[in-house]
Amino acid sequence: MLCWRRGRDVAFAKRDEDAVPLDRFLAGLGQPGGPVRVPGTGFYLTKQHDVVPAALALHLRHNGVLHEHVVLLKVTTSRAPQVAESGRVAIEGLTGGLHQVEIRFGFAEKPDVPTALAAHPEAGCDPAAASFFLGREDPVPALQPDMPIWQERIYAVLARNAVRAPDYFLIPPPRVIELGTKVEL
Repeated sequence: MLCWRRGRDVAFAKRDEDAVPLDRFLAGLGQPGGPVRVPGTGFYLTKQHDVVPAALALHLRHNGVLHEHVVLLKVTTSRAPQVAESGRVAIEGLTGGLHQVEIRFGFAEKPDVPTALAAHPEAGCDPAAASFFLGREDPVPALQPDMPIWQERIYAVLARNAVRAPDYFLIPPPRVIELGTKVEL
């Protein structure tokens, strides 16, 4: 478990080195030369509220388009076994058609993201018609590693065998778009 935690910390730190602050990203949306907007809703899973998710940055870099409605989705696990339905979803509106949504599940609950979103129409979208963009980090050896080589190898094996986010969150495979990057450990 220590190799897994250390590897995740290093991988996320490396991935987020070039992360764009969310407020700077929002300020650039309305500027000339901003991304072209296309119809629909795009969900981007994120762990942080203050930076642009890696999947969103990759999507913009390679495709140059952004959905009309963009939801930055954070899924958290509570220390309680169950979360009341009234406290499950928190929504914050941002500028430019973006929203931050946090879904909370208890540690004894199965995190069914599409069902939770469908049960809360105030989220403003139909998860059955939306696209879910997920980032995937593939660990690769670094010339100057941040962790011992034996830990790096253990983490790489664990990462390859870990449950994928769409499977864990019960997101239907036809709705998922995974954008991957290589992360040097």
